[in-house]
Amino acid sequence: MASVTPAPTTPDVPAVKKPLYEGSTQYRNWRCSPEKLAQIRGSLNAAAVSVIRNTIEADEPGSASNVLFLTADEEVLLVKLYMSMITQLCGRFRFPEEVEATAVSYMKRFYLKNTVMDWHPKNVMLTALFLATKTTNNPISLEAYTSHIPKTVPSDVLDLEFLVAQSLGFEFAVWHAHRALWGIWLDLQSLPNAPKEHPQEIFDEAMNHVRASRLTDAELIYTPSQIALACLSLASPSFAAQWAASKQSVAPAPLESSLEAVKVLVTQLGSPPDVESVRTVDRTLKLCKNPEKVVGSKAYLAKKAEEEKKAEEKRNKKAEDVRKAMESGDPFGEELSGQDKEDIIKEIVDDDDDD
Repeated sequence: MASVTPAPTTPDVPAVKKPLYEGSTQYRNWRCSPEKLAQIRGSLNAAAVSVIRNTIEADEPGSASNVLFLTADEEVLLVKLYMSMITQLCGRFRFPEEVEATAVSYMKRFYLKNTVMDWHPKNVMLTALFLATKTTNNPISLEAYTSHIPKTVPSDVLDLEFLVAQSLGFEFAVWHAHRALWGIWLDLQSLPNAPKEHPQEIFDEAMNHVRASRLTDAELIYTPSQIALACLSLASPSFAAQWAASKQSVAPAPLESSLEAVKVLVTQLGSPPDVESVRTVDRTLKLCKNPEKVVGSKAYLAKKAEEEKKAEEKRNKKAEDVRKAMESGDPFGEELSGQDKEDIIKEIVDDDDDD
């Protein structure tokens, strides 16, 4: 009887373990290339200009030709100024680092879905910071929050809170570079050939660079660990090189390229913008803001009237449906057909969009 030769077996290849960060919503939804980022902002700006120009023309034909609109770069400049104010507010309230970093991230993400010509950064900044206190488990009452900020009332925050959360896609978790920096710092102390002393000044300087990176687009392009390592490299190139060498799985060439790009962002763009140049942008914004967002304007009143009319029609329709159901003797109505179900689902979705 012929013997059967067993099929050759291949050694088990261990599965490559993906970093936890790659399973996050931040990795999937809030990172892109510099080119894609510029495209997103340019498209938002162009769409806003088109809508506002048409709204102005509908109100006063021919008047839009005299309006100077903001560019995408000017919008970024204005948002950057208000992001820098978050640090001042966090100092006033003694909020921890996590709250400050999260609020800045929320602002950046909000303006990847919206434009300053619709929503001024001042109230968005206040709302993003208040929302960050809740999502990071550092809550403060709305009254206590607004009472310590001049010329601010609770409605300034409440009116935008749902819009901000919706623009974030209700994805509140943020992976921060300052946490990655702390992890790298702890790693350095555990290396077998680590320096005997780890000057606190190096960590403090690296942390200042991390804070500066928040005023740039770094977190929208690079991972928190790349930003952290680049900031450590700015403070101590030897420490950064030593840590990178201890990670065998890191490819040197791509890592070095990313680190250099982050360093350029931090050193060249990691400071608040010139206030006078921002004042010029803000003055322009007052003339090109979406009239539908300006309380009391003709466009605003017309939009409100239209929304109220639609709401009234929906209320009347629901009341009529209830009346018919009661007259038929079945308060729960007849069994819905497939098309009826689709119509009701569509109506519910439309209601949510209107809100």
